[in-house]
Amino acid sequence: MMASLAEPPSPVAGGTPVAPVVQAREGVLRLTDFRLHFGGCLARVDLRWRLEGDPSLPTVATLGGISANRCAFDSAQPGAGWWAEIVGPGRALDSRAYCLLGFDYLGTDSFGNQSSRLPPISSHDQARLLNHLCDFLEIPRLAAIAGASYGGMVALAFAQSFAHRVDRILVISAAHRASPLSTAWRSVEREAVRLGLAHGDGPGGLRLARALAMATYRTREEFDQRFGGEPEIGADRAWFPVERYLLSRGDAYVARVSPGAFVTLSESIDLHSVRPEDIHVPATLVAIRQDQLVPVDDMRELAARLPGPVRMVEIDSHYGHDAFLKEGGQLAPIFTEALGEQAA
Repeated sequence: MMASLAEPPSPVAGGTPVAPVVQAREGVLRLTDFRLHFGGCLARVDLRWRLEGDPSLPTVATLGGISANRCAFDSAQPGAGWWAEIVGPGRALDSRAYCLLGFDYLGTDSFGNQSSRLPPISSHDQARLLNHLCDFLEIPRLAAIAGASYGGMVALAFAQSFAHRVDRILVISAAHRASPLSTAWRSVEREAVRLGLAHGDGPGGLRLARALAMATYRTREEFDQRFGGEPEIGADRAWFPVERYLLSRGDAYVARVSPGAFVTLSESIDLHSVRPEDIHVPATLVAIRQDQLVPVDDMRELAARLPGPVRMVEIDSHYGHDAFLKEGGQLAPIFTEALGEQAA
């Protein structure tokens, strides 16, 4: 397999920066003949990556859910980035102390909108891409991988296969395998997309799939607080407050994600499997007790089976699975302790 730089990274403006903030660098790493975990080979993979922060600092890879991308935080645009509530100056993952590495998952729309024709993708494939990226960027060892949801699965896969390459993993709302009930929900979501595609309306199927997914991300407590109002009763149907919310989230999702990318990466979640006994990297696990998709019992089992140093933290949040995006206050001391242990 050959690797080359398809597009050069953006240079740091003005050479040595005067300000303490270093301009982000982005680029595309081209890989050829990339063999997949479940079989098959991709003739070409263009892996889009981003480094945010001072490259002389320890590097932390930031990996999120299947809707995340390479930009967890953007110092040039406060509030931008999929993890902006957690990552940044003085936040749970302090961008002043670490250089942040992100990449677009194999199967996302950044791979030329061809994801609907990709073979099954594994979290192990994503881990191998991260390893190739570290080679290319000459990062001998990551200080940590901070992975949430699907990103936590990739972190576990990386720790299993490339223990020599990472000091610590911080895994939020991810276990060693998918919960069968969660697979049941996601299977219906994927079938909604496939049905839409079969009838010439892939976006319509994706809209419904995302609406159902949003109902699994959050909790009954949050929905009770936000959507207990009366329905609007029209001439031909009734509209419920929660229904309008879910469908609006579906509309927003369709505007930025293709049906093929969703099906590919949703399936990859359910194909995820690692053997905890093979993971010896120090790990901090964060479970949300109200998480419907990743039951706390699954993460307790993972913690019990990991042979390496492990710390298990359980928190409460009415955001459920989405707590990793919202609970900066609760996550901050957990990040500080986990990464502080790594620095020590």
